[in-house]
Amino acid sequence: MTENYPEPPYPSQRQQMPGATDQMTPRPDHGERSYKGSGKLTGKVAIITGGDSGIGRAVAIAYAREGADLLIAYLSEDEDAQQVKAVVEAEGRKAVLVPGDLSRPDHCRNVVARAVEEFGAIDILVNNAAHQATFQDIGEISDEEWQTTFAINIHAMFYLTKAAVPHMKPGSAIINTASVNSDMPNPILLAYATTKGAIQNFTGGLAQMLASKGIRANAVAPGPIWTPLIPSTMPEDSVKNFGKQVPLGRAGQPAELATAYVMLADPLSSYTSGTTVAVTGGKPFI
Repeated sequence: MTENYPEPPYPSQRQQMPGATDQMTPRPDHGERSYKGSGKLTGKVAIITGGDSGIGRAVAIAYAREGADLLIAYLSEDEDAQQVKAVVEAEGRKAVLVPGDLSRPDHCRNVVARAVEEFGAIDILVNNAAHQATFQDIGEISDEEWQTTFAINIHAMFYLTKAAVPHMKPGSAIINTASVNSDMPNPILLAYATTKGAIQNFTGGLAQMLASKGIRANAVAPGPIWTPLIPSTMPEDSVKNFGKQVPLGRAGQPAELATAYVMLADPLSSYTSGTTVAVTGGKPFI
C-alpha cells in the first residue's frame, strides 16, 4: 500500500489557514479504506483535539475501528468534522463534535466537561490541535502570533490535561503530538518549533507526575505529514517538495501515524510512559 503513496513534486496549491482536506491535491489518506481495527480500545472513551483533519482525523478513524467512542474538538471546520463523524458512526461508535477556540481556558474545561457528561469517563486524551505559521525573520513574528501559537499548542494542552486527569482511572493514557521540530527546529517555524520542544518536555515531566495515579503520558513526533496545515502555512516551494528531504523521499500520510497513537493508547502498552515515538520517514530523531 505505501508504495503507491504520492511522491513530490506535488501540485502547486495554496489555502487560507487552517486549510481544508477536500481542497488538497493529492487528498490525504486518513485510513478511511485501509485501517482495520482489532478491538484494542473496546469500550474506551477518547478526546481528540484537532480531530477534524490531518493526524487527528486519522487517529479518530483508527480509534473508532478499535472500539472507542470519541469527543472530537476542533476550531470551526464543520464540513471536515462532519465527515469524520460519519466514518466513526459507520463503525457503530459515538462521535460528539465540539467546535471552539482551544486557546480559551474556559473552552478547554468545557470540552472535558462535555466528554464526562456524554460518556461518564475519559480514558484517552489526545492533545493534537496545533497552530503554525512560517516567517523568514524574527522581526516578522508579531507578539500576537507568538502568543497565539503558545496558547493553542501549549496552554490548551495544560488546561485540557489538568481538567481531564481527575476523570481518568488507572490505565488511562495521555498522548501529545510533538514534532521532529522538537529536537531539529526549522527556523522558519520558530514559534511552532519552540512549542513542540515544550510539548516533549511537558510530556516527560507529566509522565513522572502521573505515574502514581496509573496514568501514562507519551508523545508522538511526526516528520513531514501531508495535512491541511501544509498548503495553508508553508511557502509554495516547500509545499511542492514537501517530504523530499527524508529517506523515504515523500511526505507521510496521516494514516501512517495512526498505529503509533493506537499503540500508546492500548492498555497493553502499560509500561510505555514518558517516551516520544518518532514517525519520520527514516530520518533519525536526535
